[in-house]
Amino acid sequence: MEKEDLGIDALLNLHFTGRVVRKDLTKRLKEGANVPVYVLEYLLGMYCAVEDEGVIQEGLKTVKQILSDNYVRPDEAEKVKSKIKEIGSYKIIDKVTVKLNEKRDIYEAILSNLGVKGLAVSSDIVKRYENFWWAESGAF
Repeated sequence: MEKEDLGIDALLNLHFTGRVVRKDLTKRLKEGANVPVYVLEYLLGMYCAVEDEGVIQEGLKTVKQILSDNYVRPDEAEKVKSKIKEIGSYKIIDKVTVKLNEKRDIYEAILSNLGVKGLAVSSDIVKRYENFWWAESGAF
């Protein structure tokens, strides 16, 4: 099949891989999950930006599993902190704000849902994601 024969959805998925999100899927998952829409849309873009319904269903299962395993709900913060302490490291999804602590001359992060403040962040990380910090959190 040539590009001219593809529908608009297929062309968008072809040229904007991982950035196309079906709003009906966002709405469907939003009703059952208490997470920000941008988190859902990011994950749906990663796992469901295709036209194959079977792949979409598998992607939805993956998104639900990732949210279940990694999204920090404020009411479960202590449970997640305990997991991190016991395991040593644990991948989480949380809102991160980074600010410069002028007195200590270091960048510090706040993990909103986890309720953790003052985590040291290297200058390299801040530089690597500079556009993200400015655009998303307004803090830098």
